[in-house]
Amino acid sequence: MSAGLFGLLDDVAALARLAAASIDDVGAAAGRATTKAAGVVVDDTAVTPQYVHGVTADRELPMIKRIAIGSIRNKLLLILPVALLLSEFADFLLTPILMLGGAYLCFEGAEKIWGKIRGHDAHATPVVESGPEAEKTMVSGAIRTDLILSAEIMVISLNEVAAEGFWSRAAILVVVAVAITAVVYGVVALIVKMDDIGLRLARRSSAFSQKVGRGLVAGMPKLLAVISVVGTVAMLWVGGHIELVGLDELGWHAPYELVHHLEEDVHHATGALGGVLGWLTNTACSAVFGLVLGAVIVAVVHVLPFGKKDEHAPAH
Repeated sequence: MSAGLFGLLDDVAALARLAAASIDDVGAAAGRATTKAAGVVVDDTAVTPQYVHGVTADRELPMIKRIAIGSIRNKLLLILPVALLLSEFADFLLTPILMLGGAYLCFEGAEKIWGKIRGHDAHATPVVESGPEAEKTMVSGAIRTDLILSAEIMVISLNEVAAEGFWSRAAILVVVAVAITAVVYGVVALIVKMDDIGLRLARRSSAFSQKVGRGLVAGMPKLLAVISVVGTVAMLWVGGHIELVGLDELGWHAPYELVHHLEEDVHHATGALGGVLGWLTNTACSAVFGLVLGAVIVAVVHVLPFGKKDEHAPAH
């Protein structure tokens, strides 16, 4: 009797260790997948605050909450089932779909640079209006933008765990979806409330609090500018790398091999810093490739006659 009980306890302990190992594996895989999607995550974080720009302070957090709920619904109810079905029954489509997402990232990054050159931001700040209907419109627009960015995040993440079993992929993507949504909208909430926090601190009697408060108020525009620049560079880097790897997998090896050999040459030539400088070389080459590809797409969309929108056409 006691031997059977100890045997059962051993089996339970073994199952517990297996479950713990599986959770660790899911967490590690989710971490790798999230890192690969970093460019889109930063862009998502940079874009979203613009949708609550100019609204009253008491409506900022409720609007962010509604956008975050819409984002998690996008990821879990729309994108996740479609991505899992594709990975299970039509995995040959994942690379082309991923490359389409990468091309979109390159286009977005290049369009932002083009907008800066022309003096127009790629993501224009929505017109500030008041009232429930205007708020509903702004939230809906933010959720639609999030759908595109979330789809890219989930497909990039799925590509990183394509070798895992079906249920492991599902668990990893759920973790990625929840974690990224929490991080992005937590940071967004902090950013949009930074000026309010700064104003409250600036009104306190303490000289130190006043100094910190004024610094927060003054620093918010600079922080948004830095996030925007980092997001643009990250989009070009991630998008360019996706395209290089995708082309290699589809049979055109030359671009990827050129970058890979250049990375290895730098790695071997720079000693102790070889790993970091090699990675930076790969990143820079990927970003340049992404910028060139994005510039071509921007030219097709905005410059060439058949890609231009008729600016004088009557509104419908």
